[in-house]
Amino acid sequence: MTTAFKLYKLIVLYMLGCIDFPLTNSQISEFVLEQGYTNYFKLHQVIGELIDDRLIRKESTHNRTLYYLTEEGEKTVRLFRNDISPDIRKDIQTYLKNNEYKLRDEISVRADYYLNSADEYNVRCQIMEQGLPLIDLTVTVPTKSEASTIANNWSAKNQEIYALVMKTLLK
Repeated sequence: MTTAFKLYKLIVLYMLGCIDFPLTNSQISEFVLEQGYTNYFKLHQVIGELIDDRLIRKESTHNRTLYYLTEEGEKTVRLFRNDISPDIRKDIQTYLKNNEYKLRDEISVRADYYLNSADEYNVRCQIMEQGLPLIDLTVTVPTKSEASTIANNWSAKNQEIYALVMKTLLK
């Protein structure tokens, strides 16, 4: 492994180790590419190798992938932490601090769909808070197209829907 690839891996591990929630593919990419550390293709090769080495794990839905640091990843980043320059560590910490609310908000809203035993689609829409569901709504629709539309709309309209549900149920 080249020194550069080792650094890219450590950057991803360090990012995931600095927070207590997963990051999406786009969140990791945004930071690494914005800082100019590497290009998109090398970053995704690095992420693939981290998954293969079981240093991170991924959880995929139809519209995004979440990355979590594994125990082995935690050990690795602790062991090699000093191989990341203080400036890069500071850049990561600053980015995570300045964007924490946005990053948490992006991963707290989840929607996925799957084919059920009746050949219809269940769409599961969630808002998570501290790892627990604030709302967990599953609806059944006849087509994949409708399921996809609901999942996509949940991302944009979840706060409005949650407020309406709470207002209606608390009357």
